[in-house]
Amino acid sequence: MSWRTLSRQHASSAWSRRPSTKSWLGSLNHARHSTPLASTSVATFSSLDTFAPRHIGPDDQEVQYMLKELGYDTKEAFLADTIPASIRIPSNVVTNETIPALTEGELLSRARELARKNSSFRSYIGMGYHNAVVPPVILRNLMENPAWYTPYTPYQPEIAQGRLESLVNFQTMVSSLTGMDLANASLLDEGTAAAEAMMMSFVSSGSKKRTFLVDQGVPAQTVAVLETRAKGFKLKLRIGDVLDASLIQELREDLCGVLVQFPDVNGKISDYSSLASELHQSGAYLVCASDLLALTMLKPPGEWGADIVLGNSARFGVPAGYGGPHAAFFAVSDKLKRKMPGRLIGLSRDVDGNPVYRLALQTREQHIRRERATSNICTSQALLANMAAMYAVYHGPGGLRKIAARVHDLAHILQTHIEGMGFKVLNKPFFDTLTVDISSSPETWKRLNKALLESKINLRVIDSSTVGVTLDESVTTQDFFDISGVFAKAAGLQPLSSISDIASTISSTIPSHQLRTSDFLQYPVFNKHHSETEMMRYMHHLQSKDLSLVHAMIPLGSCTMKLNSATSMIPLTWPEFSNVHPFVPLDQVTGYTEIIKELEADLSLLTGFHACSLQPNSGAAGEYAGLSVIQEYHASRGEGHRNICLIPLSAHGTNPASAVMAGLTVVPVKTLNDGNLDLEDLESKAKKHSKNLAAFMITYPSTFGVFESGVQQACDIIHQHGGQVYLDGANLNAQVGFTNPATCGGDVCHLNLHKTFAIPHGGGGPGVGPICVKEHLAPFLPSHPVIATGGDKAMTAVSAAPFGSASILLISWAYIKMLGGKGLVDSTTSALLNANYIAYRLKPHYNVRYTNNGRVAHELLIDLAEFEKSAGLKVTDFAKRLQDFGFHPPTCSWPISTCMLIEPTESESLDELNRFCEAMIKIREEAEEIVIGKQPRDNNLLKNAPHPISVLALDDKAWGRPYSRAEAVYPLPWLRRHKFWPSVARVDDAYGDLNLICECPSVEDLASSP
Repeated sequence: MSWRTLSRQHASSAWSRRPSTKSWLGSLNHARHSTPLASTSVATFSSLDTFAPRHIGPDDQEVQYMLKELGYDTKEAFLADTIPASIRIPSNVVTNETIPALTEGELLSRARELARKNSSFRSYIGMGYHNAVVPPVILRNLMENPAWYTPYTPYQPEIAQGRLESLVNFQTMVSSLTGMDLANASLLDEGTAAAEAMMMSFVSSGSKKRTFLVDQGVPAQTVAVLETRAKGFKLKLRIGDVLDASLIQELREDLCGVLVQFPDVNGKISDYSSLASELHQSGAYLVCASDLLALTMLKPPGEWGADIVLGNSARFGVPAGYGGPHAAFFAVSDKLKRKMPGRLIGLSRDVDGNPVYRLALQTREQHIRRERATSNICTSQALLANMAAMYAVYHGPGGLRKIAARVHDLAHILQTHIEGMGFKVLNKPFFDTLTVDISSSPETWKRLNKALLESKINLRVIDSSTVGVTLDESVTTQDFFDISGVFAKAAGLQPLSSISDIASTISSTIPSHQLRTSDFLQYPVFNKHHSETEMMRYMHHLQSKDLSLVHAMIPLGSCTMKLNSATSMIPLTWPEFSNVHPFVPLDQVTGYTEIIKELEADLSLLTGFHACSLQPNSGAAGEYAGLSVIQEYHASRGEGHRNICLIPLSAHGTNPASAVMAGLTVVPVKTLNDGNLDLEDLESKAKKHSKNLAAFMITYPSTFGVFESGVQQACDIIHQHGGQVYLDGANLNAQVGFTNPATCGGDVCHLNLHKTFAIPHGGGGPGVGPICVKEHLAPFLPSHPVIATGGDKAMTAVSAAPFGSASILLISWAYIKMLGGKGLVDSTTSALLNANYIAYRLKPHYNVRYTNNGRVAHELLIDLAEFEKSAGLKVTDFAKRLQDFGFHPPTCSWPISTCMLIEPTESESLDELNRFCEAMIKIREEAEEIVIGKQPRDNNLLKNAPHPISVLALDDKAWGRPYSRAEAVYPLPWLRRHKFWPSVARVDDAYGDLNLICECPSVEDLASSP
């Protein structure tokens, strides 16, 4: 008898959450108890740590039960009704022969083998990337904690107050250090943040001035991303010395903005205050890319006139990870706050008047703005932003000053010794980076290279006579001696051997007028959690407020909140993977290279395409990259005039914004009443725009939750008129192993590795959005200016790092390898079956809006429109009431405003599916009481939901509700044994937008204020 059987038999267990209203176990007991133990020697030697049974929620008996409930005897019969036969691929495409399955132990052994292939060089390359020191208390209690890495974006603030507070800490940290009025909750990386700033400058200057000037001290990877973004909006990008007054004067009439790096890529600290004044006089904007640690010492950009400040926060306790993921920061002056891209956390209040945090200004979201957007940002790097924020909380302003002073002092000492060897440091003043001229003789260069290899040190090679060295918090005494030693050997001198050899006097090269005099991080949260005990308790306090996958299913449609397995996460923090700079030579990362190539090959197989790029670091970035590849292809054929993109109303929400960013004009395509694409309208518009048709974007299965049988016909129509088909891979979890984007008719697709391939959502990021393409598009895959990527006709980069968020590629690689071909097919089967089982159980109670052949795909839409007229209830009321049952609500009011989109994924057991269904059915009963007049329209269980634990303490007069406290908080029996409590009552969204406050202190501090 298995532990699963035992746990389900003991219904009185404190952890049993089985619905009490419907017993389904009786029919399974005999089958389970009569299963014989294998006794052959083959079985004895078989591994028991296979991954598929641990990833897929329903076991074989539960699968058979669900099939029987749906009216099927076999999985094959169910799948035949669910997936159109016309798009099915042969059963031998995705198997254990094409993708062999590894056990969990074998996977970890393989990962360890590949980790050893990455050379253990110490990198001081800089260029925006540093060797971060992750405090163990943050590593263990946040980065490696599923309560922090498995939640979704905090769209439901009542069950997300913990990470919302932490993200406010991040925003406060950034605005305080940069000296700006407001900061957002992070962007994808520094390069894309710079591109967003360029677009803000363009739009804020009236969208008429089209020249954007970039200083020559900005890193190459940022320039490449800017070049890509500028192309879609037909902006003119100029590179030059921004302190050259004649250049500014030349460009003045058409200049919308200027980007400077502070300190610049070569380490130099310049004074841009006069430039800021000059730009403001002409109506242009000054954008500053900076370094948070440097700003603890340097006069912050907000004090010398910058309008936008951005950068990479990773040196605040986030590993280099071969390029990411990292949280970019983005801060603006007050006048730009309502045009700022990305997510913004603000303070509001709940219905009881208590202070709460929420996502503010959500009307800026691209799902709403669609083709009117100039940015497609729909995510952030929440997990990494939370790590950076906690780093600042842990160290506080005093600790950060000490770290910065130590780094700067080490750089100054190194400068003194290098110049004492006869070399010249070219950049003064500096903070942590030295640019060194070593051109004394060819022999010097040879000796330096030899010393670097012997010492296993990487420096930045600028040209044949110049190198850069960037120091950071990780540099130990021995590291310093080794760095100094390679220069000594290059000069033919004796290296330092002890601290006594170092001069005792240290004097900064930074002029006094450029030093910071203002205080920062004065809020209580940054000044009281400096012991590990206090820090541990603070993080646990915040996580206790948030619902995550450790508590319950998160059935968000189009989000695929599946298991993020512990085994796939383990290698992520091994130093061989986490401590790798993205610009090291390729021969030092052969382990990473093998993983990347294997993942590219597996993703190409699963999509049916020829080639893959892993560079895009979000789903929306993948959309943009895929459309840009299409544009490059058309241009290569002399058809650069093609600029029309057809997009169905059922497409994923960011599609129109991505099309606009790629320089395309969006033309919408109708959908029919049954949810299918209107093929007549598509053909009509394809004919109308035939000469200029560039692309057609389609999500498959559609966001209405069905497999459309006409998808191939739709793609054929586009191809007949010279267009290319972009298939959005947001719903690939319904395809893997049974169909693929190429078979459906696509030319390019993006994948959400944070959905289908099990990278955690992290509370709102990170994500990865690689693109796969047919052979004719492969030459145009994105390049990178530092590390060679892409095809022979490659477009410019779409992210700062050559392989995007490289370290978390390990998770998807491990997921695919452990499931193998058969496990991937079984996962898809369970995802489809689980969704159809929920549809079957809810159909007698709710309007399941769309089906195809009586079946849904991996998700389903239920329409709640009837309740607005009959009971005065909206989607929000159902969503908030579901929180009282311990569930995260499904996706609300999208893609249809009156609907909920429900996606259970394959990872949820039959127990959990039934528990969710029982909750939804109970809420339907509560709604009916309002319909028939048993409860009033304005004071009922749904309108007053959620009910936090504080309501239990209200006296009878304050309670004032026509239902009992027990009905409010324990609507089903199993909630008395296991319940997640919302920490606040329903949030007042309008109040938060009208009274925008996006800084600390904590909610508790505010609540206790007089």
